[in-house]
Amino acid sequence: MSADLSTTTGARRAAMVERLDADGVLTDVRLREALLSVPREVLLPHAYVRVSDPGVEPIEWRLLDGAHPDDREEWLDLIHSGESVLLQRGGEQLDALVRGPVTGGHMTSMSTYGQATVEALQTLQLGPGQRYLELGPGPGVSLALAAAVTGPRLAAGVERDGRMAAFAQRNLDRIGLGASLVEGDALDGHPTKGAFDRIHSGIGVPCVPPAWVEQLAPGGRLLTTLTTRTPSWPGQLLVTRSDRDRIEAVLRGRPRGYRPMVGYRWLSALDHRARIKACPGRARPTRLAPPPDDAYGFWLAAAYLAPGLVRDFQAETMTIVAPEDDSWAVAGPGDGTVRVHGPRDVWAELEEVHARWKAAGRPGTYHADLTGGSGHQHVTSGPGPKALTWTLPPLTTVPPQTA
Repeated sequence: MSADLSTTTGARRAAMVERLDADGVLTDVRLREALLSVPREVLLPHAYVRVSDPGVEPIEWRLLDGAHPDDREEWLDLIHSGESVLLQRGGEQLDALVRGPVTGGHMTSMSTYGQATVEALQTLQLGPGQRYLELGPGPGVSLALAAAVTGPRLAAGVERDGRMAAFAQRNLDRIGLGASLVEGDALDGHPTKGAFDRIHSGIGVPCVPPAWVEQLAPGGRLLTTLTTRTPSWPGQLLVTRSDRDRIEAVLRGRPRGYRPMVGYRWLSALDHRARIKACPGRARPTRLAPPPDDAYGFWLAAAYLAPGLVRDFQAETMTIVAPEDDSWAVAGPGDGTVRVHGPRDVWAELEEVHARWKAAGRPGTYHADLTGGSGHQHVTSGPGPKALTWTLPPLTTVPPQTA
């Protein structure tokens, strides 16, 4: 790397850290030092930019090559912006990509957006000397940051995609932090079956794989996204194992979460957007004003107790769709009515869940039992007959990757 580029990237990392400081996101001193020192440009040497609008198929992309002078400024801006960086389409080879326009394919690997990475590593309370495991690390940005905090040869990752695993390990070796990455099924944990003090999953899972709990050391912390069919209301699960081997798992709603594991298909409101705009449905009275976006405890409960719903966050007023039932609800603005369409009364279901949530004391967090003998993992808001409860869906079988 040239001296000029090294100076430029150092300045961009400093500006990125300043934004995280100003937003009140970054509080850990060690992680701050890691963000300033880890060269993102090595781990993210290229990036895809989507050109076509959402819902348009086939998708039009443009590949930025960080080594090309015509792409460099845009590429540097993107990889230090804090946004997710798109790296790989359809499990493609990563050592012979050609810059410029490209058509088709869907992203199979990307870096996590910066704020989520910082929040996750800080929630894990990462420190020197800890054994760290990253499940589904993709290009290895958070793995590299963790290695900078824990120290050499203590941070490891498991990546399902063999091409991405080789790409990320090659770049991690260039940085020289002693992070290791192996190809394998992240749902099985690390193939050594060793114990780890901190485990972070970069993929959303419907429930917690038993191997993850088994590989959590006493005093350890595990963080993952629990995914449902909807991308709208994700849950973040923090699992701790006490020094006396007691497992506790706390689930809370979050505004954003990680993408689901391979084979888990999200619902989408895009196909219904034009129809809803043309005919929002019949008006009916409502006893429920549109709940605020940050009522995360309610929305998380709705993801499980009114399943099959997805919100169109681009709509002018709150619009929630049941795409598989050709049903939707459009709330507001502020006239005491909602408009509903289709055989499923989406808003009536949300009214019922909201009433139950209020009766349960408006919980913001839930507790998950990961140790039940039946093999099922159950969630509850607390004791008593008015508590909100549900069972997490099982893991799905995912075919092995083929070349």
